[in-house]
Amino acid sequence: MENLDYYLQKIYDMAIEYGPKVLLAIVTLIVGLWIIKAILRGARKGFQKSRIDESLQPFLISLLSWALKVMLFISIASMVGIATTSFIAVIGAAGLAIGLALQGTLANFAGGAMILIFKPYKVGELIQAQGHLGVVKEIQIFVTTMLSPDSKTIIIPNGAMSNGDVVNYTREGRIRVDLTIGISYDSDIKLARQILMGVMEGNELVLKDPAPMVAVADLADSSVNLAVRPWCDPAVYWDVYFGTLEAGKAAIEKAGITIPFPQRDVHLINAK
Repeated sequence: MENLDYYLQKIYDMAIEYGPKVLLAIVTLIVGLWIIKAILRGARKGFQKSRIDESLQPFLISLLSWALKVMLFISIASMVGIATTSFIAVIGAAGLAIGLALQGTLANFAGGAMILIFKPYKVGELIQAQGHLGVVKEIQIFVTTMLSPDSKTIIIPNGAMSNGDVVNYTREGRIRVDLTIGISYDSDIKLARQILMGVMEGNELVLKDPAPMVAVADLADSSVNLAVRPWCDPAVYWDVYFGTLEAGKAAIEKAGITIPFPQRDVHLINAK
């Protein structure tokens, strides 16, 4: 009976000592979870109004949720009387170890986040990056997938994409096609220019503004090289490139203008 009274007294003393702390911890937990839900709701609305990519929003919401819950757990543990100093140190050490082990992956993740936030390129745009030219097919959190003109799938880590040079051919809505067509030195340059301008002006894929142009680019060994510069929508770049080249050749040959090929003058000396 004495033992029972002893244990009952112990329970009573612990209830008096820890009861208010546990009750306060429960209240803090309930209120804290409610506040976290309110914060996450506000964050979702803020992300929807911002320029942050939709594919990045769920990850950021999840990351924010876990961070807030960990902070709430540490606060509650401290209120109950649990020493949190060592716990925080363990979390910090674990985070450092994971960061060192996954530094390449984390760099790609950070690069993906920067790309999705600042949008140097978007899905469907024609870009050149890391020595590759292609249309962006997908931007994931770790890699960017491109499709080359010859239908090859190119997968590039986002760490390299965010730290390297990116040439975006689509962003301005137009692109210049650079062609060089050579004519012989005895051909009429003015006539050749008129013919090539007519070819470009007659192509409905070539933009009127900026206007196309033809100019002498180089006096080469065997030809006068004309720079042919039509502008077009990036989506029809190759149609304009090949179409202008083919139609230009046919038109200037029809007008009697010669497209030369490399040649050499050989002088024979009769040595006696």
